[in-house]
Amino acid sequence: MDRNTLCLTLCGAASLAFAGPASADFIQDSKASLELRNFYFNRDFRQDGAPQNKAEEWAQGFLLRYESGYTEGTVGVGVDALGLLGVKLDSSPDRTGTGLLKSDRERPNRAQDEYGELGLTAKLRASQSTLKVGTLMPKLPVALHNDSRLLPQTFRGAWANSAELENLTLDLGRFDRINQRNSSDNEEMTVFNGGNRNIVLGRARTSDRFDFAGATWKWTPSLSTAYHYGALDGLYQQHYLTLNHLLPIAEGQSLKSDVRWARSTDDGGSNVDNDAFGAMFTYSLGGHAFGLGYQRMSGDTGFAYISGADAYLVNLVQINDFGNEDERSWQARYDYNFAALGIPGLTFMTRYLSGDNVDLRGAAGEGKEWERNTDIAYVVQSGPLKNLGIKWRNASTRSNFGSDLDENRLILSYTLPLW
Repeated sequence: MDRNTLCLTLCGAASLAFAGPASADFIQDSKASLELRNFYFNRDFRQDGAPQNKAEEWAQGFLLRYESGYTEGTVGVGVDALGLLGVKLDSSPDRTGTGLLKSDRERPNRAQDEYGELGLTAKLRASQSTLKVGTLMPKLPVALHNDSRLLPQTFRGAWANSAELENLTLDLGRFDRINQRNSSDNEEMTVFNGGNRNIVLGRARTSDRFDFAGATWKWTPSLSTAYHYGALDGLYQQHYLTLNHLLPIAEGQSLKSDVRWARSTDDGGSNVDNDAFGAMFTYSLGGHAFGLGYQRMSGDTGFAYISGADAYLVNLVQINDFGNEDERSWQARYDYNFAALGIPGLTFMTRYLSGDNVDLRGAAGEGKEWERNTDIAYVVQSGPLKNLGIKWRNASTRSNFGSDLDENRLILSYTLPLW
């Protein structure tokens, strides 16, 4: 889809949304914004004789979001729209593969000059319950959309959310397609099998049905627990338990606990068998935050999740997720918010992760890897450039069973409210 087609489609969708009688809430509660993302990505492959020395591309993204209010009545009706456009600024055949740009169909080693899509979502609301059908970007333990590149990855399906009972939130739904972050095509879903997950698929390697359900209970304002279920039809099933707690210690001090456990099994068309445990504890003191994390995989395979989405693991970081078969990993993290020094908008993060005990399936010894990340970000607080965000992300990873990589990402973002 080129820029002209995308603009015409967005205008048509807006006309349909406002055609005919509409309640004041439908119009007055609506909002729209345009987000601009300028993304430079450089990944250095540090292996002698590698077929490609580096992946390096630069692109500009446009994200137009529209959310209507709801019509009046027992059942309110609304519509959301998401217009996405990615434009190539710099690329070449020997530097593709960053995930920023869509590959050319006729020349797979080249990036397209531009790509885009329009996602529409119909929505219904009754009391404290909503139903959305169309383009969705879930943030659930069993289905977590990926937004780490130029444009976000989306799902297509139906999702019902209910908060009728105080402190209890329920989710239920089904996805049938996924649209990857560097694509404009809705495709069937499959299981991510990178690294040393050792997942083996049967004859059916993709699925057109992912069913999910979940319940989140808020015991107190600072304590919540949740259970979620997800099933990629014919490939795997997953049960996920989470606990989140925030303990105030003293003025300006707190301890945050994030504990996760997942059980994944096959659904007739794979050998998925994994238990994943993870825990992250973060102590905050003024502008400082000190975190320690531990993650453990057990079973006959690594952690299973939908390919292209994100894994809901405490040790999912910039490059790796440390979810290989039998892998044990720990994380040490430090954050600082410079608002404590009178510089609001400036933040810093650094972390180090180490993993070992990876099952290499017949190879001598055990698999080991480590990763180091550093983020520096600033958001302009006032003036004509207010809300302009600048972020530099640096990462290095080393492994005795995978690729050694050095990576830099420079991201400029700005969101303009339209109404």
